[in-house]
Amino acid sequence: MNRRTMMVGAASAAIVAGLGGWIGFAGRGAGTPPNPLGAANAADDTAEIDTSGIKEMTLGDPNAPITVIEYASFTCPHCASFHEDVLKPFKTEYVDTGKVYFIYRDVYFDRFGLWASMLARCGDGMRFFGVADLLYAQQKQWLGGGDPVSIANALRKIGAIAGLDEDTVTQCLEDGDKAQALVAWYQKNGAADDITGTPTLIIDGEKQANMSYGELKTLIDSKLSD
Repeated sequence: MNRRTMMVGAASAAIVAGLGGWIGFAGRGAGTPPNPLGAANAADDTAEIDTSGIKEMTLGDPNAPITVIEYASFTCPHCASFHEDVLKPFKTEYVDTGKVYFIYRDVYFDRFGLWASMLARCGDGMRFFGVADLLYAQQKQWLGGGDPVSIANALRKIGAIAGLDEDTVTQCLEDGDKAQALVAWYQKNGAADDITGTPTLIIDGEKQANMSYGELKTLIDSKLSD
């Protein structure tokens, strides 16, 4: 299966240590979020970071018979395809009908995925899945050629479309404490569930690779009939 892969564990140290370089750019006038982590951050430091304020992004009834966790990145093309082709019909057939409790967890391959997550979580997180729809539907457009200034400006525009005022978006994107907590939270989750690529599903505690809607439907229907 063709998936974008990443390393968790030893390699995640390099990810966190490098986030300072990924996020920070000289001068706020450039239009990009400042460096919220600092180049000196090391992976071991994340164990001391308080992640209690990070909210799980969920859909459906927590008492549903099946729980599905999706690990995904807003910069992952396969995640965008999964969101459109699999998650949307899955939500209608299984989540909205009380059969599945769905949890979305972020994976950060790069600074842009972190920025997108911070935007989606802006405010109380009530807009998260609506903003996620926009981020995935317009993924190619806002990522563009990979220029950080253009990407930051494009994310601000998506925030405006979602009904967030400019000051609120700026505050969310420049929240260094939130960025640190999100990265630490992602590391803990990814290590606990042995996440090595996206999208990855955890279905009632069992890790599953990316799959088509038909494959997922067959798996869920089998579990519901047990």
